[in-house]
Amino acid sequence: MTLKTAGIWLLTLPMLQACAHAPRMPASVPIATAALKDASGAAIGEVKIMREGDQARLIVEAAGLSSGLHGLHFHEFGRCDGPSFASAGGHLNPAGRQHGMLNAAGPHVGDLPNLLAEPNGKATMNTQLAIAPSALVAALFDADGTAVVIHAGPDDYKTDPSGNSGGRIACGVLVAAS
Repeated sequence: MTLKTAGIWLLTLPMLQACAHAPRMPASVPIATAALKDASGAAIGEVKIMREGDQARLIVEAAGLSSGLHGLHFHEFGRCDGPSFASAGGHLNPAGRQHGMLNAAGPHVGDLPNLLAEPNGKATMNTQLAIAPSALVAALFDADGTAVVIHAGPDDYKTDPSGNSGGRIACGVLVAAS
């Protein structure tokens, strides 16, 4: 070994040791997916829910939306009959809480952050959910399933029961990952 390669090895060794002792990120395991469709039935995106250790993560990719904020919620029935998507029912709320993260009597399971659509109509979200994966699975996959709905306007995070987020413009039925 030359002096040069020995020097490189000595500089590299602490980095390798640090990597060996770095905490490992929990593996992502799929919980559910939903294909998003607009009122005409056209595919506009996808929703994924992942388990990462003792956390649940929501990933949304959508296109064809009007620019700006859109309410996003889990709805109580796994149905998306267009064009109004009324078949999805109200927000998923198994504990009977009020709507909204800014509501002292809320939030409920269906409350999700607003989805921001860029001027080109594309929207992405990658956020941790404030519910344990086991509790989320129990709520999502009851006898009548669950839908994910995108609304025309932003959720105000406080007005019960819906956050004043306007009409339903896209919907997807959550399907358990196999």
